[in-house]
Amino acid sequence: MSPVQLRAAGAWVRFAAMVYEGVLLFGVVFIVSYLVLGLMRWTYPLSPGPRTALQVVLFLTIGAYFVWCWRRTGQTLAMKSWHLRVVDERGALPSAGRAIARYLAAWVMFAPGLAYLLLARPGAGEGTLALLASFVLMFVPALLDPRNRLLQDRISGTLVVRAEGKPVPNPPASVG
Repeated sequence: MSPVQLRAAGAWVRFAAMVYEGVLLFGVVFIVSYLVLGLMRWTYPLSPGPRTALQVVLFLTIGAYFVWCWRRTGQTLAMKSWHLRVVDERGALPSAGRAIARYLAAWVMFAPGLAYLLLARPGAGEGTLALLASFVLMFVPALLDPRNRLLQDRISGTLVVRAEGKPVPNPPASVG
């Protein structure tokens, strides 16, 4: 696809795909947590060291899932369901560097809520609301952007488009 043929996905369909992605990731997080806790013979409540180790394992596991999917087909399972694809500005699958940058930058959506959690140490309900509010606050700019880009799209040079046909694995060096 050339940049002219790329049709940016709407913000609301992206939001729906993100919600579905969260549901699917719940299963991944559950299984990985169960395996790590069982293999390490850790029980709750976890002390700070094991809790941090588990969080790092989950962060890396989720990152590997996203990067692998985006590099392979440009789509996660949720994105396939909603007919979305991540591409670079030329319409090609994102490079490994772009995919990693996109994953890391996506965490910015939760940064205000995470900062609140660290500073205020609220209860579970208030903390969940803070993370949700953070996500909504960081999602609003996509509604105002003509190509519905979020911060992670701008930082990584990627775009979420409607999936029409196969992505271009290696586009020509010069498009246009």
